[in-house]
Amino acid sequence: MMLWFRPATMSTIFLPLLLLLSIVFMLGQCMSREEKLKLRNQVVEMFDHAYSNYMDHAYPADELMPLTCRGRVRGLEPSRGDVDDALGKFSLTLIDTLDTLVLLNKTTEFDAAVRRVLRDVRLDNDIVVSVFETNIRVLGGLLGGHSMAVMLKDRGHLMQWYQDELLHMAKDLGLRLLPAFNTSSGLPFPRVNLKHGVQGPQSRTGTETDTCTACAGTIILEFAALSRFTGDPVFEVHARRALDFLWEKRQRNSNLVGTTINIHSGEWVRRDSGVGAGIDSYYEYLLKAYILLGDDLFLQRFNIHYASIMKYISQPPLLLDVLIHKPLLPARTWMDSLLAFFPGLQVLKGDIRPAIETHEMLYQVTKKHNFLPEAFTTDFRVHWAQHPLRPEFAESTYFLFKATKDPYYLEVGRTVLDNLNRFARVPCGFAAMKDVRTGSHEDRMDSFFLAEMFKYLFLLFAEEEDVLFNVEDYIFTTEAHLLPLSLSTAPRTPTHPANTTDQAPSLPHHSTSIKSLWSQEELDDSNFDWTCPNTRLLFPDPAFPRNLRDPIRSAVDKSCPRPTIQREPGMGAPPLRAQDFMANNPEHLELLKRMGVSLIHLKDGRVQLVQHAAQAVSAVAAEDGMRFMQEMMELSSQQQKEQLPPRAVQIVSHPFFGRVVLTAGPAQFGTDLSKSITGVRGFVTVTEPYSGCTELANAAFVQGRIALMQRGQCMFAEKARHIMKAGAIGGIVIDDNEGSSSDTAPLFQMAGDGRNTDDVSLPLLFLFYKEGNILLEALKEYRELEVLLSDRARDRASIFKGKPLPGIVLEGSRDVPEEEDCSTDQTSPAPEATLDQSHLSTMELDESAPDINEVTPEEDVGPAIKQNSEPVMKPADDKDSSSKSVEAMMVDWQEDLEAFQQMEKDEL
Repeated sequence: MMLWFRPATMSTIFLPLLLLLSIVFMLGQCMSREEKLKLRNQVVEMFDHAYSNYMDHAYPADELMPLTCRGRVRGLEPSRGDVDDALGKFSLTLIDTLDTLVLLNKTTEFDAAVRRVLRDVRLDNDIVVSVFETNIRVLGGLLGGHSMAVMLKDRGHLMQWYQDELLHMAKDLGLRLLPAFNTSSGLPFPRVNLKHGVQGPQSRTGTETDTCTACAGTIILEFAALSRFTGDPVFEVHARRALDFLWEKRQRNSNLVGTTINIHSGEWVRRDSGVGAGIDSYYEYLLKAYILLGDDLFLQRFNIHYASIMKYISQPPLLLDVLIHKPLLPARTWMDSLLAFFPGLQVLKGDIRPAIETHEMLYQVTKKHNFLPEAFTTDFRVHWAQHPLRPEFAESTYFLFKATKDPYYLEVGRTVLDNLNRFARVPCGFAAMKDVRTGSHEDRMDSFFLAEMFKYLFLLFAEEEDVLFNVEDYIFTTEAHLLPLSLSTAPRTPTHPANTTDQAPSLPHHSTSIKSLWSQEELDDSNFDWTCPNTRLLFPDPAFPRNLRDPIRSAVDKSCPRPTIQREPGMGAPPLRAQDFMANNPEHLELLKRMGVSLIHLKDGRVQLVQHAAQAVSAVAAEDGMRFMQEMMELSSQQQKEQLPPRAVQIVSHPFFGRVVLTAGPAQFGTDLSKSITGVRGFVTVTEPYSGCTELANAAFVQGRIALMQRGQCMFAEKARHIMKAGAIGGIVIDDNEGSSSDTAPLFQMAGDGRNTDDVSLPLLFLFYKEGNILLEALKEYRELEVLLSDRARDRASIFKGKPLPGIVLEGSRDVPEEEDCSTDQTSPAPEATLDQSHLSTMELDESAPDINEVTPEEDVGPAIKQNSEPVMKPADDKDSSSKSVEAMMVDWQEDLEAFQQMEKDEL
């Protein structure tokens, strides 16, 4: 049952939404008012520490460098790449913090800050900036500051001198951003020169062809507010046009959008789709544009997108990227921290249950690592270790507390506060975490830390009387700037006719009021999608949120005792035991479903098991599911003890001579290469059939060689037996999942087939698709390709022992000492921070596995290629075209490797 309402004006929408959601869940003892006051004051003290250090050591620079206690000025510090596009020499942190000062009751400081901005800040600098970052941080900051100044002035005590100066600056900046929208599609260029615009000879920009979906779709709130504040419709018109184009280009079958789009052709450059980096605030702004502007077209689009998100991307508590044209296929096996905003957005939508589940998963990951890593895997390990003090998790915590009044979320907020003070606080502010595993710092304190983090934490612990104004009269932008809902009553700007693909009724022009739209009586069931649910009816049991959280907490870390549920007489034994489970058995899959265990198909071919007790058909079935997961973890733990390190496939023939090393996954059977001094060396050949699943047709040619096979159709041990029968001396299995690579996927470890594999006496290694393709391309070019299978990369002296070393293969090359471990890199988690797999209730299985012996334990690995020096391969003697093509192939691979390493250093 749902409750719905017809707002007289859109300025009343946000208040009823929160009133409907604000149901008190009494879970244990509530936090006392005194304790909340103490935490609120702690937030203010922390803000003072950050803000005063910025003003004392950095202003008028854009940002504070808290480790060296100085300001970050673009051009004077080493470039950080795209991250620096947010800096425009316009005192970014001060502008971004203006409305935070008012929210925290620092009106005197706000008055002084506004005067400083008017006196010192210039917006006509000859500098190229990000349109997206400048819009949400600077334009949004000026508009939020203007809103606060007007509010204080209207009260008759403060800011009486103010004459809309910040609004004038905002319009000036908006006009400087407008040239970026001069494209055939209406999508903005990603960058603009504040002084010269785009495409001019002095602009140094305008040649870009791609932009992210969020970059183009996160404009409407600021631009529409600017239009309605000033009466100039041009800004809102351009923002709406960009949103219209993105909507038109959605994938029509899945109703999802990709991550990166060509601003001229509208073609999707990256077709992966999620709710994190690159897309996040596009969805956020569709819903918030409806709340702020009252245009039901935005809500209808959001609802269509949201249904697809919940159908394809949401795997509670996980949110996994998929491909827009193949939405049932995950695009990656890790999540980025920017998706932490999504539970808060689900609260605004009124979908509380998945919000609770995803937030709890994020909280448990936070407790494991003190902060949310910039990216983490589906088994909750660190993927990218940085944490730039992002506020999205605190944002969702605040909204969930607002919706449920559950004191649990106050304790979550306390954890956030404690971790900031314990691990990020430094004498000159708060420093971003360079690596959450080691606790090392980075010399940066982004402006969003003051703009967002302290707003949400203050509101989490504050009482209504602690805030000078009613927060529910405003909406938060993606940068947490405050825009008044009264803008919905401002004259609406003309817009283009609704796209026919929206399948929405035509909307009147701005002369028709929102009230008249809602007064129409032609309402049907679809209108219930335009309302928020009554949480009292959804959650009649006050303990229900806790029941949602407990299984997720156990999934990340078995720290919560599980109550024992007695099986009723006559119920018999549990329906499925872990040792009997077969991943390709339909009956087993149905039993898992009844126990609340769901399967997630990962891109690298494995299947992940996640248990949701609340989705089981009964309490007994839920207990069976928990027992099944426990048994599965115990079996996996046994394999963890046998986990092997990565192996190496080293190309030793001309023109490579050992310079190219591919990271390979080991097998838990066959020859143990770690016990071989020399490894196994031989020429490679492709089996017929390529799968290696039947007796080989080219057995005579395979004899004495290393066989190349494709993954799939049968068990790994069966492939090994077939090539061994043909007389092969070793085997390499190449992944059949196109695009898989060791630089983005964890190490794959091949297990046996559940039978005794002592009869397999040759080494078998696994290569992901990208590394396997390098091997196949080299074989295609040279026909005779010799490789060395070993436990690690060997230096040239050991490879060519007793033979003359090849000539100068690489200019400026040097040999790597034999004792160097080539299988690790900086992305590998520190041993002391690695999660104990036996404490996880998420399991990953090879899809072809009939039993638990096919569990493929994961381990972070470095880039697939390990080269002993940086210069590009240059064969000394061979100048023919085939050498050049392989050289070009290796140059491309080296570029991919460098790009991946740079991606790890930069923020998402």
